[in-house]
Amino acid sequence: MALRSALINVMVAAAQKAARHLVRDFGEVENLQVSRKGPADFVSVADQRAENTIVAELQRSRPHYGFLLEERGTVEGRDNSNRWIVDPLDGTTNFLHGIPHFAISIALERDRDLFAGVVYDPIGDRLYWAEKGNGAFLNGRRLRVSSRRKMDEALFATGIPFKGTKNHPLFLRQLEGVMARAAGVRRFGAVSLDLAYVASGRYEGYWETGIHPWDMGAGVVLVREAGGFVTDLDRKTDFLYRGEILAASPDLHDQLAEVLRSAAAP
Repeated sequence: MALRSALINVMVAAAQKAARHLVRDFGEVENLQVSRKGPADFVSVADQRAENTIVAELQRSRPHYGFLLEERGTVEGRDNSNRWIVDPLDGTTNFLHGIPHFAISIALERDRDLFAGVVYDPIGDRLYWAEKGNGAFLNGRRLRVSSRRKMDEALFATGIPFKGTKNHPLFLRQLEGVMARAAGVRRFGAVSLDLAYVASGRYEGYWETGIHPWDMGAGVVLVREAGGFVTDLDRKTDFLYRGEILAASPDLHDQLAEVLRSAAAP
């Protein structure tokens, strides 16, 4: 069993405490499906309650750290080097529709670099965690990215733009390019778990645009510590605040990036 640092223990405790409420709320949300407005309002309350729980737990252990939060935005801390990046409910649409695929994501950004991450899937009781230089783990088991080297053997994940978002034509070209070369493409609707699956070797790679730092922060640490590469779609490494990501195993990162680049070419 891998030994967790004090920092990771703090993050895990916050995630698991919030998860207890989310699991109870998830059991209730199915009863609200008859009302269009009801489930959305209920999920909003569940999301905010989970965020409040996480913030309270993290502040209790690290009172001077700042926050970047999905619901409340930036909260300045007296410690200018450390900032928590939190998504209390990644996969809100899944949650809203009673689909048991969502997670809590907590990352620590230290001196503008992602340093530690925890992704917790409360329905499956799968705890992913990683700390810079110490590896990535699932329930204590060391993680490694996939060793497959060929696109036609690879399974990739992505996110599909929805109503109100941009670049639908570009995404369709990207998808067509990847579909023509890969063993398959999946879309499950929770960025943090997509990245955790890349770190676990379940997917060979993942790409998406139009996402936020709290969606990907913890998952980025997982992939890096499991031996993968993470950039934006142009293979630049300062991607966290650009709204896009490409994460993959070393052997397939450039191959996937080239397919996506070709799709973007005029």
